[in-house]
Amino acid sequence: MILKNLSIINYKNIQETSLDLSPKINCFIGNNGMGKTNILDAVYYLSFCKSHSAATDSQIVRHEAEFFVVEGRYADEEGNEEQIYCGMKRGTRKHFKRNGKEYKRLAQHIGLIPLISISPSDNAIIDGGSEARRRMMDIVISQYRQDYLESLVRYNTALQQRNALLKMEEEPDSALMELWEEEMAREGERIFAARQDFVERLVPAFEEIYRNVSGEHESVALTYVSHCQRGPLLDVIRRDRNKDRAVGYSLHGVHRDDIEMLIDGFPLRREGSQGQTKTFVIALKLAQFGFLRETAAKTAPILLLDDIFDKLDSKRVEQIVRIVSGDRYGQIFITDTNRDHLDEILRHSDHDYRIFSVVDGVVDGIVGQYDRKVVEDV
Repeated sequence: MILKNLSIINYKNIQETSLDLSPKINCFIGNNGMGKTNILDAVYYLSFCKSHSAATDSQIVRHEAEFFVVEGRYADEEGNEEQIYCGMKRGTRKHFKRNGKEYKRLAQHIGLIPLISISPSDNAIIDGGSEARRRMMDIVISQYRQDYLESLVRYNTALQQRNALLKMEEEPDSALMELWEEEMAREGERIFAARQDFVERLVPAFEEIYRNVSGEHESVALTYVSHCQRGPLLDVIRRDRNKDRAVGYSLHGVHRDDIEMLIDGFPLRREGSQGQTKTFVIALKLAQFGFLRETAAKTAPILLLDDIFDKLDSKRVEQIVRIVSGDRYGQIFITDTNRDHLDEILRHSDHDYRIFSVVDGVVDGIVGQYDRKVVEDV
């Protein structure tokens, strides 16, 4: 899927802009805090119906504005166009539309425009708690399996209901407790199967990309860990119900799943340098890109690269540039404060590109462009 035009009104610090985009590489340069990341976040919003960074939609509306609008015009590999619109006034619910028709449920939209985002905040996958690693799996799997997202919703509902019963001072109704435990187990085992399949299929590509970027200086590994590996999930959940009652929440289930990340056999969060950690995250995300390319509507996902070159040595930057400049990758959005990094990327590619300058939320026109079609016509 290719984003041909992006229109933004009152999105974070972007007051108003309309951008005609390159089908291949779009670069946004400017100092920190100018709004480069907000452009990419608007693109992310059109894929996931929510911001990558803002916790609530009300935080998206530009200060002193009463509403925001983000609109994208896309084209698939056959040239069929899709118009995606989202708008919201303060104090009201947002409206999300595809080709003028509003979605009944936002979950219906997830997966239409597959996307992978890489940003400095992704270090939370390594440094943060297990929730960040589960979220990473859920974001990718939900883009190619609609039933997975539905299972997540049902599982989380059952989990919340069971936790409410566990917190009761009086003894909860045993039949009701069993009902929610059965729902947790049924949906949890479906989630487990999807996550396990995803990790197993992801690992070979991830390891290969890491080797290429690092120059084979380190070995890395991913291991999926779940309570489902201890036996039938219903038995695991019920086994420690008394402990759960004591603490007031569910200690077992797929909401506690995790991924162990190792470098040279040791935990990455403890042993990895800043450069190794960033390389690990980038390799992980690029492997997810390849995975989605083969599974999500058989289309190349959009790739967002937000300020990813900091803390990397020149050799690793060069290898990443070489990888993303290849023909396997579709439309790419890149931000950086350093024009030299962007010039290095463009030097390795003969694809179309456009470079935009962003200053205080204003996208200051095209400051560099290469249109391969025009060159070929000449």
